[in-house]
Amino acid sequence: MFLKKSMQETLDNLTIRAHILVSGSVQGVFYRASARAKAVELGLRGWARNLPDGRVEMVAQGEADDVQAFIAWTRSGPPMARVDGVEVTWEEPDAGEAGFRIR
Repeated sequence: MFLKKSMQETLDNLTIRAHILVSGSVQGVFYRASARAKAVELGLRGWARNLPDGRVEMVAQGEADDVQAFIAWTRSGPPMARVDGVEVTWEEPDAGEAGFRIR
């Protein structure tokens, strides 16, 4: 039982990194600022930026549960946003990633 619990705690605290693309009406509606606030609340590291095609691109890195909660938040975003789609790809964590920045 002890070993099983320890392994589960290790999995729960695993650092993961998600590359996220959000489409819809997500620029000019405080999406990046709201994403940064949510990421800071969850203790995540990464960044967010607008893309020329109207999407918002983000990277979020942290404990698995927190990254999953952030991804769930991206599906609706802030009140003025209209999210049509969210694409997530997984990357290797970057030990040099610090804070959550708006680019």
